Amino acid sequence: MELKRVVITGVGTVNPLGNSVEEYWKNLKNGVSGAGPITRFDASLHTTKFACEIKDFDPLKYMEKKEIRKYDLYTQYAFASSEQAVADSGIDLEKVDGDRVGVIWGAGIGGLQTFHEEVRAYKEERPRFSPFFIPKMIANIAGGLVSMKYGFRGPNYTTVSACASASHAMIDALNTIRMGKADMILTGGSEAGVNACGIAGFNSMRAISTRNDDPKTASRPFDKDRDGFVMGEGSAAFIFEEYEHAVARGAKIYAEIAGGGMSADAYHMTAPDPEGKGAYLVMKWALEDAGLKPEDVDYINVHGTSTPLGDIAEPKAILKTFGEHAYKLSISSTKSMTGHLLGAAGAIEGLASVLAMRDSIVPPTINHFTPDPEIDEKLDFTFNKAKEREINVAISNTFGFGGHNATVVFKKL
Repeated sequence: MELKRVVITGVGTVNPLGNSVEEYWKNLKNGVSGAGPITRFDASLHTTKFACEIKDFDPLKYMEKKEIRKYDLYTQYAFASSEQAVADSGIDLEKVDGDRVGVIWGAGIGGLQTFHEEVRAYKEERPRFSPFFIPKMIANIAGGLVSMKYGFRGPNYTTVSACASASHAMIDALNTIRMGKADMILTGGSEAGVNACGIAGFNSMRAISTRNDDPKTASRPFDKDRDGFVMGEGSAAFIFEEYEHAVARGAKIYAEIAGGGMSADAYHMTAPDPEGKGAYLVMKWALEDAGLKPEDVDYINVHGTSTPLGDIAEPKAILKTFGEHAYKLSISSTKSMTGHLLGAAGAIEGLASVLAMRDSIVPPTINHFTPDPEIDEKLDFTFNKAKEREINVAISNTFGFGGHNATVVFKKL
């Protein structure tokens, strides 16, 4: 069968750099760090005392007061970004065929704060759990509730693949529309891991930075002195739409979703394959799916978490995938500014890729101070300062614990 083309017609976000798309993009271009001391809870007993928190988030802009206690933060973030994306798309909710619109969402963990609060209360205050415990906690509830809000009765589910969750959701959304099973899909991801469980859990794994004396420079992708990622939180949402459907209603189009790739490292629970085999395969297959050659790509928003092993493996995979063209690419890790949004990473970084194409600006990888001899710095990592560049094709990489890899390909129309 002939596959349908899929485009982006609406976007929205709340994240550590802003509570709107344009605020986020302004701070991203300017190399602003979203990191600072944790305010959400008392982190004094934790090894890491900082994170990239969302600032000035007001859930009352997106839901009624009585609903707030029913929804974990990760769901509240999903509501916020989704409402922005729906509004941005110009969809007429009175006329849209809800049977042909779905919600495919990504979340790596779901309601971690809810889990923590309920277990604490059970132990310290009351020998029972709230009736909202399970529906607040489960990772699929955000997508379900968003579909209820808008009456979107098409395909509805959540992908859970650690830090690749949102990218997998976006690829599934692409394929669902490609095959004619929906006209539009609201897709993206949300996560709210800045809480005692999230920080303590990743501290125990020695996965996050402990640079408490200087949080804003703690996320240092590809720097010799990197010591782990910085926890972030938030959400990004997209309206994916069948191209002819979008044109027929006169929709604004940001970019085409040209393809996606998925692979597994099949190597280790938390560490990447040291030679980047899975990362190579996922980029190779993503380009094949998009019908593009390596030399067609202009920009890669890399996974680039600021971890000792991951930041070595990914550049190896890029060199294997792109050969000599790798040195002509622009590369950046926006996690240096937003922190790591875990299951929402693919969405927020996919949004950065789309905005980079729109405005012909490559956002920087900030906090680079010392070269790492194990990383080929002839590659253009866009260190410390954004740069202007025409971008016709961009790809976004996300790699998750368990060896889950996903790459999304964006193309300028």
